[in-house]
Amino acid sequence: MSIFQLPAVTKKKNRLGRGHGRNGGKSGRGQKGQKSRAGYSSKAGFEGGQTPIYMRFPKNRGSKQINKSQVVKPVVITLGILRTFEKGSIVGPGQLKKRGYMSSRIDTLKLIGKGTLEHAYTVRVHGATKGATSAVEKAGGKVEIIPVSNG
Repeated sequence: MSIFQLPAVTKKKNRLGRGHGRNGGKSGRGQKGQKSRAGYSSKAGFEGGQTPIYMRFPKNRGSKQINKSQVVKPVVITLGILRTFEKGSIVGPGQLKKRGYMSSRIDTLKLIGKGTLEHAYTVRVHGATKGATSAVEKAGGKVEIIPVSNG
């Protein structure tokens, strides 16, 4: 080695399986078989020829999808809408449908507390918020929760 030549930093790689006098007869690949051959690569999910686990179990079909047209969203009624009715009247799905606030009597009604009330009303709805219920009761009325009909 001359003064100007630096020593090799990386070790030279062993060339395995390149002739009978070089690094053993099996080249570190074990005995015979598929894994000892050139070009072998393990496939994902391959289990040596037996039926893989992903084929042994049935497909998970999931749950039944709900038709979005069948999902019932409530028709929201505010306290301001109640003020359009006469004092002390009973406001329910029939009266709201006559006034055009609902498309059908099958719709569910929910009372929300947006606005204020001066007069007492009896309100028949399928659901109501706490604020709306307290506002109706503070004005002297009452909220009756009616059961939802499924069809």
